[in-house]
Amino acid sequence: MSVLSQSTIAKKLSFSGVGIHTGEAVNVNILPSPPNSGIIFKRIDLNERNIVIPNFENVSEATLCTTLSNQFGVKVSTIEHLMGAFLGLGIDNAVVELDSQELPILDGSAKNFVNMLKEIGLKNSDVPIKLIKINNHVEFEEENKYISIDKSNTTLEIEFEINYKNKFIKDQRNKVNVFEDNLDDIFNSRTFCLYEDIEKLKKIGLGKGGSLDNAIVVKEDRILNENGLRNKNEFVNHKILDCMGDLYLVGYRLIGSIKCKHGGHSLTNKLLRKVFSDHRNYSLLEIKGKSLPHSLINNRHNLKSIA
Repeated sequence: MSVLSQSTIAKKLSFSGVGIHTGEAVNVNILPSPPNSGIIFKRIDLNERNIVIPNFENVSEATLCTTLSNQFGVKVSTIEHLMGAFLGLGIDNAVVELDSQELPILDGSAKNFVNMLKEIGLKNSDVPIKLIKINNHVEFEEENKYISIDKSNTTLEIEFEINYKNKFIKDQRNKVNVFEDNLDDIFNSRTFCLYEDIEKLKKIGLGKGGSLDNAIVVKEDRILNENGLRNKNEFVNHKILDCMGDLYLVGYRLIGSIKCKHGGHSLTNKLLRKVFSDHRNYSLLEIKGKSLPHSLINNRHNLKSIA
C-alpha cells in the first residue's frame, strides 16, 4: 500500500503503567480507527463527556507535561511521548482509551510506545494523507526563551538548544529531520530532572510516580541512574521528543523548520497558537499521486504493513 495513504494500527494494543505526576496506575488500549478520524483520547473511567481531542487549542496546562481538556473539564495529561511516537511512526488515526487522567510514563521515553506499535504494525488505507505546510516565518520570545518556525520544502526539521548551569548537563544542541533521520536516539531519550528540584515538585503535587526507573536524576556533576545515559545528547534529545509530540497537536504532519532555545511545552504551544491565529501562515495540503519524496516516508519501512 502506498505511503501516500493514511494509516492506523493493525490491531488493538493494550498496556499498563503509572503516571509520573499523579502516581496513579493506568490501563491503556490503543485501537484502530478509520481515515480522517485523527487521534482521539477517550477516558473510559468516565461514562459521559469523556472524549478529549489532542489539539493545541485544547492545551489547558503545560507545566512539565502537556495536559489537554475538553469543554467539560475532562483532562488527559502527559500525552507528549505517545504523540511523538505517533508522529515519528506516521500513524494518522487511532483511539487511545485510558482509565485514569494521566498516560503511563513507562521508562520515561517513547521507546516502549514505539516498540509496541512496531510489533503490531500498521494498517494502511487508500485515503491520501494530509499535511500542514508553513508559509511564513513566525517566532515567539519569552524572557530568555525563544522558538520560531519557518517554511520548509518537504520535511519537518527541529533544531533545539538547552543551556543549564548544572555541571553535568551544561549546553547541548541537536537538529533532526523528523521524516528522514533515524529517530532511535530521540525515541529512547528519557525525561530528566535535577535532584534539588524533586522536593519542589512534590510540594506542588507533581512527580508522585517518578523514580530512577522512569527519569534521569542529575545531582551536581553526576546522574544517579546506575546505567548512565543512553546517548550523549539524551537531555536535548528528550526535549526534541517533547517538541515532536506537542507539534502533532496541529492534527496533521507538519512541514516546516523549528528552532528553539530553552523551550518546553508551554513555549511550543504559544508558538502554535500564534501561527494558527493567521491563516496566511499555513496551508493544508492533501497529497495525491503515485510517489512521495523519501523524506516523507516517516520510517514506515520499519513497520509491518497490512493492505
